[in-house]
Amino acid sequence: MKAKELRGLSNEELMGKLEELRKQLMDLVFKKRTQIEKPHLFKQTKKDIAKILTVLRERKLR
Repeated sequence: MKAKELRGLSNEELMGKLEELRKQLMDLVFKKRTQIEKPHLFKQTKKDIAKILTVLRERKLR
């Protein structure tokens, strides 16, 4: 997910995406306890969450 793509979304869409990614991260944490096939998804999901929060913060400061 690119920051440029995120800037084209509305605040409501960003908040929905943020909730979705946070749920995905929680699922990954629970799967980590047992077995996870794609460990790179932790890093990718955390970065996507940070990008969304950055775009929301940029909009708030304008």
